[in-house]
Amino acid sequence: MIEILLHGIVLTGLIITAVLVFIFKDLVSATIAFGIFSLLLALEFYLLKAPDVAITEAAIGAGLTTAAFLIAIRGTVRKEADQP
Repeated sequence: MIEILLHGIVLTGLIITAVLVFIFKDLVSATIAFGIFSLLLALEFYLLKAPDVAITEAAIGAGLTTAAFLIAIRGTVRKEADQP
């Protein structure tokens, strides 16, 4: 019973963070939401009894990919849209 509840909570968090990635206009906020999504996905893999996949997702998905995105964002110039 508790396992089903945990899956429901994690899956709800996955849906919310996935929607937030698309809603956020700021790239840094979207990248942080993506990192949280990856961590929740790693937690779901662990709950599904796949710890090797969970560790890989946490290390690569949440760690390296988020860091690479943040470094790429830091290296770009933000261009503001013209205000009427």
